Amino acid sequence: MRHEAFHIRRAVLMVNWKYDELVLVGDAVSRNGGRGVRASSAEAQALSELLQRGQLHPNQSLPDDFRSPSSIQRKSYDIQTADPRYRGTPTRGGRLDPIIAEAFRADPAGMRAKAEAIREVLLAGEVLPAGDVADTDHEADEGGIIEYLARRRERDRGLRDRKITSVRASGGLIACEVCGFDFGAFYGERGTGYIEIHHKRPLHVTGRVTTRLDDLALLCANCHRMCHKGRWITPDALSDLISGRA
Repeated sequence: MRHEAFHIRRAVLMVNWKYDELVLVGDAVSRNGGRGVRASSAEAQALSELLQRGQLHPNQSLPDDFRSPSSIQRKSYDIQTADPRYRGTPTRGGRLDPIIAEAFRADPAGMRAKAEAIREVLLAGEVLPAGDVADTDHEADEGGIIEYLARRRERDRGLRDRKITSVRASGGLIACEVCGFDFGAFYGERGTGYIEIHHKRPLHVTGRVTTRLDDLALLCANCHRMCHKGRWITPDALSDLISGRA
């Protein structure tokens, strides 16, 4: 009975790995030549200290051994062995481990930049509010604190209003800069003046910067979603994609 109770308690205290945490572990693996990092290494120790702050798990009860150096080691080997180039027997990791491994294989520089941005905002004390980046499909796996900060800035009412006022003052249309969709023209009075605001360069590329109006683009909901879906692309790149299909 005691043995069974122990396993029940362990199951209750298990905390799932967030995408942002896995990016940081994947970065450690990448910088270690694609190999897992030992618990005794400086990298595992430093990453453990950062993640133990719990900023990515707000309002959760965290066990005493939460994100210990040993857990960093185990997860790093999960990511190493999830790489399709690994020829040994893979460990039993989570469903996001292959996604992280493939992302670092396909775009190591971009993923390292994303890891640096995540590390920077965590060190600055940012906290991911519980449920703020919830979504209804698989893309929620690629949310996290960077996505939250970008959306928070995009939704800043004053910033949005200033951008729209600036476009109007220059004689521009309040319409999608990629596909030209005009909510007012299509929906009438209900859609007049409506548009979504998007950062042309995301936080994992720019780091923490002061946003200027020129850094923002007006996008319809569909084009906005396509810019954020999977690997991030710019509005200009999305325009080229649409033009290539014409």
